[in-house]
Amino acid sequence: MIEERWLAYDKTDLLVEVEQLQDEGAALPEDLYTEMTALIYHKGPEDAAYRARVRKFMTHSSSLPTRKDYPYQEPSHLKAIQAARPTPRTPLEPIQLSERDYYNRVYGAWLGRCSGCLLGIPIEGLYIADFWPYLKEIGQFPLNKYLDSSIPDDLKAKYTFVTERGYIDEIDHMVENDDTNYTVISLAIMEKYGWGFTPEDVATFWLENLPAYHTFTAERVAYRNFLLLKYPPESASYCNPFREWIGAQIRGDFWGYVCPGNPAKAAELAWRDASISHVKNGIYGEMWAAAMCSAAAVLDHPRQVLEAGLAQIPEHSRLTNIVREVMDWYDSGKTVLEALALIHARWDDTNPHHWCHTLSNAQIVALGLLWGESDYEKSVSWAVTAGVDTDCNGATVGSVMGMLRGADRMPAKWVEPLNDHLDTGISGYQHVAISDMARLTVELAKQGGFTPA
Repeated sequence: MIEERWLAYDKTDLLVEVEQLQDEGAALPEDLYTEMTALIYHKGPEDAAYRARVRKFMTHSSSLPTRKDYPYQEPSHLKAIQAARPTPRTPLEPIQLSERDYYNRVYGAWLGRCSGCLLGIPIEGLYIADFWPYLKEIGQFPLNKYLDSSIPDDLKAKYTFVTERGYIDEIDHMVENDDTNYTVISLAIMEKYGWGFTPEDVATFWLENLPAYHTFTAERVAYRNFLLLKYPPESASYCNPFREWIGAQIRGDFWGYVCPGNPAKAAELAWRDASISHVKNGIYGEMWAAAMCSAAAVLDHPRQVLEAGLAQIPEHSRLTNIVREVMDWYDSGKTVLEALALIHARWDDTNPHHWCHTLSNAQIVALGLLWGESDYEKSVSWAVTAGVDTDCNGATVGSVMGMLRGADRMPAKWVEPLNDHLDTGISGYQHVAISDMARLTVELAKQGGFTPA
């Protein structure tokens, strides 16, 4: 059983790898294509011999070159990413923040990340065909308040609703979640290693402080690769079919928190973190999120924040393309429901590769920020109601909107139930005050060169 859950690869993983290769425009040589086809249509038992063949296939597949006709430019190394950014890039207007103003904004970002995540937890993993009718039946479409246990049992059963640790009346703080674990991990890494931390430092911190079973998908593969002595960046690609999934994007926000008004620096820090577990658009997702959070500290409008995020990733990447697609929908006057329909026509939320990919979820983040119209509640509501990876998208949108608004302008209905308390699975940080995390962020920013006005 341990081998099945921790070490082995099966046909499910193979099919994800096949989709990933198609996405990347991989040029498969004839022998690998033949083996891939044989593995897909294998009729015998998925025994140890079959799993060994799948693993052998994936040791080669992730390093294949792209087709010559592939329309995107998607490097994974930092200097190449920076060279592929759009030019010219309009620098942010230099807005001076007092230490009090900065603390207020960054505390709002921490609160927003927690509250947006908490809103999405109960419906994480559900398909829109299931939970949209559920929300409509209880008069909560879009979802604009935390769910509680007053919902009748017959409705919960009818729509197979999952509510473990998600009902607001059964908790009195922000519960542990991977989306907030990684935000605290980033802070802890900077506390321990300083501003010069390396990808190897991130990997070491994980091994020392993050329990293996608190990781998922690409992060779990990277963790396993560390134990196999695969160093970054090989740890990101070796036998990792999830290398462009959302795991890195949910780790990006803190790097933006600690770099107010400096999206380029935030994106560089995010690359150091993302490159241990992800490649290409998986990396860009974290850099994009970090740059947005950084820009939100000195801006006032979500559209400006989206542009600042895109300025730090390759112009001719799939991530840039799909985010700009959502921006075009908004500019052309499409309603939020029309935009949702377009997203779900493109991405099948019953397909794990679509459900957990950086690109599908980035479109939802963009939707929440645009159609939220600078309102915190509307933004996180649509980010979560949109479906797919609900807690991740609620957390990212909540983070950006919290930074834009500041803690003193956050609606009480969203922050008071948190009671300024966050649980994590991180050694040394299991029970922390959210305000303390914000204060530590300010101190770390000052160590990195932030000078209050």
